[in-house]
Amino acid sequence: MTGFDLTPPDAAQRRALADGLDDEARRVLLSHGTEAPFCGAFLDNHRDGVYACGFCGLPLFLSSAKFDSGTGWPSFFEPIEPSHVRRVRDTSHGMVRVEDVCARCGSHLGHVFPDGPPPTGERHCLNSAALRFIADGESLPDLLGRGAPEGRPLR
Repeated sequence: MTGFDLTPPDAAQRRALADGLDDEARRVLLSHGTEAPFCGAFLDNHRDGVYACGFCGLPLFLSSAKFDSGTGWPSFFEPIEPSHVRRVRDTSHGMVRVEDVCARCGSHLGHVFPDGPPPTGERHCLNSAALRFIADGESLPDLLGRGAPEGRPLR
């Protein structure tokens, strides 16, 4: 999946996007929060589609990469495109973890751990509040007004 513009939103776009978030999404995406386990909207979502950044709409994970990790958060074994998810060393809360952030807007998504299933062995443990779901057959959001990239097959 190539062709998506990874240029960060400008200040005006960031303000407009932030204004459209509910309190929980704002806390998770912009303040590195974590939702309580077993309560997120996408934990038990089994529909086919794409999980995108809840802030800027960049496609991040396919439903076919989702698995039940038993942790209480939606989990995925690989991103839709490695360049869409950036990894950041996180030393908050007295531990060292690897944070997943949207590569375009820098919003907090969750964390990645090395205890997932094959083929990657990774568990991207994400907050539902940090995601939006686009069902198969629906159009991807163009939240930044940049138009659709050419030939962007999602599967």
